[in-house]
Amino acid sequence: MHAPTSGHFVNSRWEEEPLGPDAKGPRLARASVANTFTGVIEAADTTCAYAIAYAADGGGSYAGMQLLVGRVAGREGSLLLEERGSFGADGTVRGTFEVVAGSGTGELSGLRGTGGFTHRPGETRSAYGFEHDFAEPDAAG
Repeated sequence: MHAPTSGHFVNSRWEEEPLGPDAKGPRLARASVANTFTGVIEAADTTCAYAIAYAADGGGSYAGMQLLVGRVAGREGSLLLEERGSFGADGTVRGTFEVVAGSGTGELSGLRGTGGFTHRPGETRSAYGFEHDFAEPDAAG
């Protein structure tokens, strides 16, 4: 992977729907989300779908997929990120993401990468780190 690179993202839309009974204990939800990335990743109004598990203590975890159309390190195309994370009762979210193998299109074909972020309550934008490279074309083919 290349040297770590970074940027910020802003949540531009969050629509959450509870799943199952509305209980005070553990519960599930799904969220439809849009983010805007700046920095090494440049993408406006991404498309995200998350499954969220809320624990009885107020913490929990989430998993989901995010479709980005834009640029990575100046190269244009689209890609999918697979995301996982957790959050504490204080609202701090820690997440990781990975480029879905084979999902890059255009100049992002062959993109590989992993990243992560920490979002704290009250922040309007979140810093992320992202290590990436591009797969070499198959010399045998």
